[in-house]
Amino acid sequence: MSWFYRNVVRPVLFSLDSEEIHNCTLKALGRASRHELLCDALASFYRASRDCGIELFGLKFPNPVGLAAGMDKHAAAVPVWEALGFGFVELGGVTWHPQAGNPAPRMFRAVADEALINRLGFNNPGAEAIAAKLTEWRSLGFWPKHPVGINLGKSKIAPLERAAEDYASSFRALWPHADFFVVNVSSPNTPNLRQLQDKAALDEILSALQEVNQESAARSVVSRQLSVAADHGPRTTDNKPILVKVAPDLSFEALDEIGELAGPRRIGGIVATNTTLTRPETSDPGLKQIYAEAGGLSGRPLRARSTEIIRHLYRQTKGALPLIGVGGIFNADDAWEKIAAGASLVQIYTGLVYEGPSVTKEIVTGLRQRLEASGFASLKEAVGQAGDE
Repeated sequence: MSWFYRNVVRPVLFSLDSEEIHNCTLKALGRASRHELLCDALASFYRASRDCGIELFGLKFPNPVGLAAGMDKHAAAVPVWEALGFGFVELGGVTWHPQAGNPAPRMFRAVADEALINRLGFNNPGAEAIAAKLTEWRSLGFWPKHPVGINLGKSKIAPLERAAEDYASSFRALWPHADFFVVNVSSPNTPNLRQLQDKAALDEILSALQEVNQESAARSVVSRQLSVAADHGPRTTDNKPILVKVAPDLSFEALDEIGELAGPRRIGGIVATNTTLTRPETSDPGLKQIYAEAGGLSGRPLRARSTEIIRHLYRQTKGALPLIGVGGIFNADDAWEKIAAGASLVQIYTGLVYEGPSVTKEIVTGLRQRLEASGFASLKEAVGQAGDE
């Protein structure tokens, strides 16, 4: 299936504008999400094994391969990702205020290096619209059985000194609709956003979110006593796990400062990493032209750095802080590298674009084989096993 996609389908798709084909694909998947038979048909081809799961921050993941944020920013195709084999999804980034994002063109392919550059800028309809969309999916009875996360970004119009309030407003609106949340302070495409990775600024944001977390959980206890929750919905009586997504361009010292907030602000985990502002060396004139574009780079050139950061964070926290590895994952070897370095879960985005919809099943199958070959009884046993290498 991957050969057919890479050699037949992908050349046709790549002949079109990157964002145009992205949007067309999401529309098609959104339509498929509304038809149970279509989802079942996709699942018959792409659903991954469920014997490679893991439990993390109180949630059960049927397999460790998730859809990274940025692919489904509008919650357009929530049900279909399970049929395509994913063990979880991260929707968004979502901001409190609706925003169109940066001017087009704003997505670029560096095909020879299997990389993407984007400067989308958190284009999304806003937190309240996403909450309404998720309510609709649930009312249709199409809610997935795997965990659903939401990536929270800062509205472009919100000044940095009001960032905590902006994030908290989104979190409050979306709290009932997801299983976990990721604080995105590392996108390179919102002006000055990465300044919020500073320990003091991030501490303020996390403090505001945890206050909302406690308030929302308390209200949910009361409402749950008055009504029966829908099957397979998110947890509604506990505090929701709040993770932080970090940039690959941070120093180890800056990462350690973020790690120091894990206990005081009850960080559920770290997503490592976002896209990078660095560019690989190349003598190819075409690649040089692409790499001159502003924006964050994802794909194969990011693989080594994201793994390096995962390994560092795992060592520094002695494995106590769950990590989600993302960056340059195209196959089971790439995913295994992240897991061996310390990631309990992994996410893909660019790998899906380049390898096609069968990539998730292939990665999960490959991970299962590696677990058996290594003598591990479970995925949890493999996490961080290469940390001392």
